[in-house]
Amino acid sequence: MAEYLMPEKKQEIFAKYGKSNIDTGSPESQVALFSYRIAHLTEHVKKNKNDVATRRSLLRLVGKRRQLLEYLQKVDIERYRAIVKELGLRR
Repeated sequence: MAEYLMPEKKQEIFAKYGKSNIDTGSPESQVALFSYRIAHLTEHVKKNKNDVATRRSLLRLVGKRRQLLEYLQKVDIERYRAIVKELGLRR
């Protein structure tokens, strides 16, 4: 596991955006975790322009986050608006 994403950090993200610190399945907590990882990988790719594998992983994460946000938008627009506002995502 990467040192930037320790279990304590994951639980903190889940507690803040999910229903509890063990709520790993809700779309809000997954979107928050993906956003955290995306921010970290973006910095890495900026420094290491030739790291194609990490760039591909980053694009896959962005796609997964987008799918979750689209699902949330269809199911419950208020929860979608809340998480987008809280994370500062532009959509």
